[in-house]
Amino acid sequence: MRNLYTLLYGLLLPAVLLRLYWRGFKAPQYRQRWLERLGFYQTPSRQGVIWIHAVSVGEAEAAFPLIAHLLHFHPQVPVLVTTTTPTGSDRVRAALAGQVEHVYLPYDLPFVVERFLKCFRPRLAVMMEKEIWPNLFAASAAQNIPLFVINARLSARSAQSYRKIPGLVKPALACVTTVAVQTEEDRLRFIEIGAAPQQVQVLGNIKFDVTIDAAVIEGGRALKQQLFAKRWVWIVASTHQGEEEIFLVLYPLLKASIPELLLLIVPRHPERFQAVKRLCEQQGLAVAMRSEQKQHHEQTDVYIADSMGELKMLYAAADLAFVGGSLVPVGGHNVLEPAAIGVPVLFGPEMFNFQEIAQRILALEGAIQCRDSQSLTDAVLRLYRDVAFRNRLIDNGRSFVENNQGATKRVVGLLAQCL
Repeated sequence: MRNLYTLLYGLLLPAVLLRLYWRGFKAPQYRQRWLERLGFYQTPSRQGVIWIHAVSVGEAEAAFPLIAHLLHFHPQVPVLVTTTTPTGSDRVRAALAGQVEHVYLPYDLPFVVERFLKCFRPRLAVMMEKEIWPNLFAASAAQNIPLFVINARLSARSAQSYRKIPGLVKPALACVTTVAVQTEEDRLRFIEIGAAPQQVQVLGNIKFDVTIDAAVIEGGRALKQQLFAKRWVWIVASTHQGEEEIFLVLYPLLKASIPELLLLIVPRHPERFQAVKRLCEQQGLAVAMRSEQKQHHEQTDVYIADSMGELKMLYAAADLAFVGGSLVPVGGHNVLEPAAIGVPVLFGPEMFNFQEIAQRILALEGAIQCRDSQSLTDAVLRLYRDVAFRNRLIDNGRSFVENNQGATKRVVGLLAQCL
């Protein structure tokens, strides 16, 4: 079945490249460095690397503590980090410049994969979460490269899709040394789609091992003092199309009860920065863009963070956080960062990518799930008015993160057998 997959992938490759070109109209980075996706590189690369693949920003952030450990305890071994998205690429370059090599993940075609492996000759391959690439996995196994899928999660929806193509998924999983999953439910689902029981270990979620540098907290507090000193800041982070409109409608209604309210919006994708600005202006709201570096005025209604890599600092500048991707069927984003920083956390009903975390943090009263505009309004007003409740939510959220840390150390122990 892998031959059929390869044939179809090859036939679709022109359409894939055309899509990159098309997306480049909104986000020019999609037109840049596309040769890397075909296994061609402009500069010589170090070989014998530890190779870590993180699809985009979220996976890269989760991998940073692991990468830091590898750089510290194995400084003689070069580290290669691949991503799929330009935003992930930007985050890796900003956070790890000069410390690791970075290229885009090659397309899953045999001749492309062979060029990639020949160039970097990985001594160890680590895939974040649930990446399964049949040709890449087969080529790694053929070259005796130990391959790990770590921090793996598999929703019921994804498992159902994978079960429809067992002839493709099961041989790919057979090439994996170990699948380190987040929960027992994930372990059972990976076994259902073809992994051998002895291949799968429950090691926890390394996203709990989020590191918040003291300088980041200080930077957020300084920003609050400089720009938002007299404002009650509600950050709406990692938003997707269809979400901002909801908050822009709620804003004037909430401002009647919270005169000092400021809405701080952080769109998930850079290509949407200007579109979100236009949405705000269409609502008659006064907008300030972070990139403009202008002095914030008390009349500003919405502050748009059109920047990358500053989300943790912006959380530290806020009084309340809503984590986006959860009011539309995206599946949610990481609620652990704002909880660890000490901001009360809200999120919407669409949390299927973080279902286990959402259920557990709600059970401990460390966050609030808002299913519609009315519940959003009620939650914001209660957190504004009830300081004791707000502090309890903050303390519970922070404790939830701290009490579940340690997965990174367990993953390091797993990889140590190959280092």
